[in-house]
Amino acid sequence: MNEIARGQLRQTTYEAIKAMIVTGQLTPGRRLTELELVEQLQVSRTPVREALNRLERDGLVIERPRTGFAVVHFDEAMLRNVFDIRVVLDEHATRLAMARITDDEVDVLRGLVAECERLAAHDPTPRGRLQEMQTGLEIHRSIARYSGNPMLADMLNGLLEKCQVYVWMELTQLNDWQQARDEHHAIVEAIAARDVQKACDEARQHINQSRDGILKMMNLQRDFRDLYKQKSEDVGV
Repeated sequence: MNEIARGQLRQTTYEAIKAMIVTGQLTPGRRLTELELVEQLQVSRTPVREALNRLERDGLVIERPRTGFAVVHFDEAMLRNVFDIRVVLDEHATRLAMARITDDEVDVLRGLVAECERLAAHDPTPRGRLQEMQTGLEIHRSIARYSGNPMLADMLNGLLEKCQVYVWMELTQLNDWQQARDEHHAIVEAIAARDVQKACDEARQHINQSRDGILKMMNLQRDFRDLYKQKSEDVGV
């Protein structure tokens, strides 16, 4: 196998494991063994090991002494921490990008918005939904790259990696796909109009609404768990 093929195998293995984490097929806290993933993905141990190390850097898995890797617990505290930083960086990246963005780059952003619409219309499968989510996040990554600040773009990209599990929860469990498409369209069109304040306002509102929706869902899930626990205890009494 040549170096290009090995690189492609590493990337597809990484993407496959990440997709299983993001979509909940690999649940929070679950122990990940190389052998299990090798058998499931039908690859050798090397790309699996490299993928797990990369996912640890992304903040999606954690390495535990003597037991290997496990999926990170995506709780309310992590959600607040990630989104509090993300809203600041995303708005700052939008403001910087507005000072230097070209018409060609605006066309790229519009193309990503159009791709989300195409996927929604023609590919409602889980794979298509995952691709739509990734395309939506690519809008934010592209804006960060257009800011002209590579360090800012790297920091925001790292946060977006951590956000994916929460975003998938919001989109699938709250069915907020159309709202996300509308908000991305509003951000991009404000950028196209060179309306700095509106673009920043739309970006900030988009992220805050996403955070609030996920928090509401997590609180409801916690309330249902508490109610179930209380009823079980009452029956036991």
